[in-house]
Amino acid sequence: MWAAVGVHFQGECHNCLKQIHIKASVPDGNDKPLPVSSSTRPNFPWEQEKLFHEVLQVMNSAGVPYAVSGAFALQQHTGIWRDTKDLDLFLPAEHVPQALAALVADGFECEICDPVWLAKAHRADFYVDLICGMSNAVITVDQSWIDRATPFEMVGVHTRVLGPEELIASKLFVTRRERFDGADIAHVVFGTRGRLDLERLLQLAGENWEVLLWALILFRYVYPAHTFYVPRAVWDELLGRFQYELANPNPQASFRGTLIDENMFAIDVNEWGFENLIEPLREQRQPKLALPANMCPLPQRKAG
Repeated sequence: MWAAVGVHFQGECHNCLKQIHIKASVPDGNDKPLPVSSSTRPNFPWEQEKLFHEVLQVMNSAGVPYAVSGAFALQQHTGIWRDTKDLDLFLPAEHVPQALAALVADGFECEICDPVWLAKAHRADFYVDLICGMSNAVITVDQSWIDRATPFEMVGVHTRVLGPEELIASKLFVTRRERFDGADIAHVVFGTRGRLDLERLLQLAGENWEVLLWALILFRYVYPAHTFYVPRAVWDELLGRFQYELANPNPQASFRGTLIDENMFAIDVNEWGFENLIEPLREQRQPKLALPANMCPLPQRKAG
């Protein structure tokens, strides 16, 4: 819960005293403080670093094609550190059973949290997320994501980190009320100093190029003096498409709100009669994630 606090400010202007009353919201004692971006490396517990070291070695030894993402990829491309208990690994869906089998053999408890995109392995309080796409099934990980990953060393293990274009693509639809990764995307664009492969980004966004345009406009708003980090040809391409769509609206176009936030746009589907586009997309997603044949499923955990 949040409480409103009144703040008074008196300032002199044209020999008059003006009083401004500002109502600010501050967290009460029951709220967890929100993270603040920083370049300071978190003090990860040694048990966590040891576990991540072990996981990466297991994946390498098993020959699983993967790339590190999440907080460690963000740091690699922006310099921003984020405290985390999770290790995010991106890999094609067809290789998830191989990864799970290797982790189970090493003593991890594993489960499929969402057959469309997410499996988890955990030991103690630390988790490894095996991610093969986005929960709305719009963007999926294929071998090209791994081939384009950049070699780097993490917790003493030689591995690969997700490329900046794929990292951006993985965040395009993280647009829910409770979590929005627009700042991460802006920081990746800024951190790469114009060295992004924008053609690759357009390819990854596909028919959802408007969401990419939205993210790039946010970058331009945040860093107006660095607009040139996105080439003019890309602005012309995306804005040209947008102008065409404005001039030629399709009255049969599908409602896409649930691809952005299924909860916040639930009323559109449940009460206003719009189609839930996320359902057929998730149904069509193949292959679905599955446990190796010799694994017993754990009680289902909520994805996220």
